[in-house]
Amino acid sequence: MTTISLREWETARPDPGSPLAQLSLAAHPAGQRLAEDLTKSGRMEVLELARGLELRATSFVGRFSLGEVTVTVCPKISGAPLLNLFRYAYGLRHLDIYSSVDFAASPWSFQDLLVRQLVDEAGEILARGIHRDYERLSVDLTSPRGRIDFSRYVRTAHSGKTTLPCIHHPRTEDTVLNRVLLAGLGLAANVATDGQLKAHVRRLGKMLAASVATIPLDSQVVTQAWREMDRRTTAYKPSLTLIELLHGDQGIDLDERSASVPLSGFLFDMNRFFQALVSRFLREHLSGVDVHDEFRLKGVFSFEPGRNPCARRAPTLRPDFVVMRGGQVVAVLDAKYRDLWESSLPREMLYQLALYALGRPGIERTSAILYPTIAPAREQVIAIKEPIYGMAQARVALRPVNLLALDELLRDGSSTKKRERSRAFAHWLAFGGPSGQQ
Repeated sequence: MTTISLREWETARPDPGSPLAQLSLAAHPAGQRLAEDLTKSGRMEVLELARGLELRATSFVGRFSLGEVTVTVCPKISGAPLLNLFRYAYGLRHLDIYSSVDFAASPWSFQDLLVRQLVDEAGEILARGIHRDYERLSVDLTSPRGRIDFSRYVRTAHSGKTTLPCIHHPRTEDTVLNRVLLAGLGLAANVATDGQLKAHVRRLGKMLAASVATIPLDSQVVTQAWREMDRRTTAYKPSLTLIELLHGDQGIDLDERSASVPLSGFLFDMNRFFQALVSRFLREHLSGVDVHDEFRLKGVFSFEPGRNPCARRAPTLRPDFVVMRGGQVVAVLDAKYRDLWESSLPREMLYQLALYALGRPGIERTSAILYPTIAPAREQVIAIKEPIYGMAQARVALRPVNLLALDELLRDGSSTKKRERSRAFAHWLAFGGPSGQQ
């Protein structure tokens, strides 16, 4: 088995001496099919060249098997800072079960960090006692319990049975929430790569399976579990969040087939994480404004009257964040998980943000890309000009979000100085300014 490790947005080429040289998927039809769908879906570009395989990573991180090749894509930051930011973005608890040193010395993949967090959450639920709920049962009993079902008794009285039809409500641990938790632990055991972690997950699953039925995990049952959440079951929220994240990236939908190609491993889109991280940070540290996620900018595009023969809806712009004050748009922002300080701005991103800026009314026609970095980056601004006379029309700003600095701010946000720095940084991310130093 060949092992390849690369970072997000990195390319591994089949150069002489590389493990990818002379490798082929010709003998692995399933691997070829998976490679095609990875490329189509944008999760990773897999090219079969005459000299071997070439892998081009995107924003997806994790580990999976491709034929006889095990591919690991690592995020820009790792260990304790990554887990701390991940917990903050998704509202997970900091359980303090293991130290930061464990991360630095551990070769765990990204999915192992998620599984470990799920293990800690599930372990705490089991230690406190899993949720039990009342279940309505209509059964025939020799010793009556609950209330007698007289309507059914009238229909069966002539049979001479020695039992009475009763309706009672015993408490049971076999609830939808516990079933989803058990199914999630089963999924976690499959995607984990660390042997000891797998064993730990399976032990928790066996404990839960003693009183909970096993069900297949799908999006419908997860949605049902979310619907049944109430104040009594808030302890399950972090576990459900993690299960939803683990389950959401387990298959690649095929264009012409009803099934999906199952990944032997796990891939997670860091774009989703970064958008959730920025959204929560802006909401908590911007004052006097409202932050709307994926807000639709209406009216930018419209079909001319009488010139829409197919009766189609006009396209709508949908940036990641729109900041509003008093019902007026004051900032349009888009989160892109790509380090635009180390790499150039792709033209499709520029075109997208240019439309956001040109679609804004008034003088301040600016949109901004928020991107992650760990370098001492500064804001970059691209002017959009009228091509004949060079008159400025709008601007696109590229604002860096230093993940290590943000992690440091969030670790001790209780101090007055750090709260002020967090508010200043959030204001700069939304509106720009002369300095973006945290």
